[in-house]
Amino acid sequence: MVRIGTWNLENLFRPEDEDGPRDPAAYEAKLAALAGVIARIQPDVLAVQEVGNPAALADLAERAGGEWHCTTAGVEPGQRPIRVGYLSRLPLTDVAEITAFPEKLDPIQVDDAGTRLAVMGRAALRARVAVGGTPIDLITCHLKSKLLTFPPGPDGRPRFDTRDEGERARAAVYALSRRAAEAATVRAAATDLLDGQGQDRRLLVLGDLNDVPEAATTQILQGPPGSEIGTGGFAQPDRGDGQRLWNLAARIPADQRFSRRYRGRGELIDHILVSHALVHSVADGDVRTDGAGPTPSIEDDPSRREDAPGSDHRPVVAQIDV
Repeated sequence: MVRIGTWNLENLFRPEDEDGPRDPAAYEAKLAALAGVIARIQPDVLAVQEVGNPAALADLAERAGGEWHCTTAGVEPGQRPIRVGYLSRLPLTDVAEITAFPEKLDPIQVDDAGTRLAVMGRAALRARVAVGGTPIDLITCHLKSKLLTFPPGPDGRPRFDTRDEGERARAAVYALSRRAAEAATVRAAATDLLDGQGQDRRLLVLGDLNDVPEAATTQILQGPPGSEIGTGGFAQPDRGDGQRLWNLAARIPADQRFSRRYRGRGELIDHILVSHALVHSVADGDVRTDGAGPTPSIEDDPSRREDAPGSDHRPVVAQIDV
């Protein structure tokens, strides 16, 4: 049995960092809240997002107690310094970043200036762990946010709202195009790892996908359509099983099927997808999101939660019978 989860830690910076908490007391409160959740959910491997400083992740591992292996992706110049990574009780091997769009996918426009990118805004990160000698491959990612950002105003501060509906529509297109291209990039990495042998190869794709299970961008990651959990085709083997990924959202109890509250509404935007070799090893109720207690509701401006302890996301944790 192994417990593998994903959790957006929400701006895990040290106090001395530009985007960090205003004082050491706020930082200690955040670490204490996060470590308390980790103690409750007891993951063997936790994929994490929004690590602003790798040293802060090491601080969290220390607060959580015991031996942890930590690793994070890098950040390119000009990118906001939040990254994905792993906090793992199991040794991590074959760690590698995933950044470039797959072959034949053209660069996409990302702003009104016509800037085009052919790389993920935040690198995804693959790694491998072993459970009882059985290798399990992991890919974690943090896709482009649904919360829109706009060019800075006269005061130089980022804007999270606009009265120009043309600007809003264009920003939504840029964000959606970017999230779709990033989903295709992660899907290409998963396809390479599976190599058509998903019935035998154990793979999890997990992270903050910034959209719900039914969204087109989330669906891209699943690969060949059909056979979803809860459908008539689930128990029927077919030629797509070697490449398909199954979203474990359907294994979450209905009253827990959210990982964030936006304007008071629960949304499941953090996901765990698994290959055929693992999907039958997870039963209903073996995936949970209730380890963090009450979930704060967020608005469009993330700066309103500066110095807030804990995270605005719920961890999603799967118990897998390997």
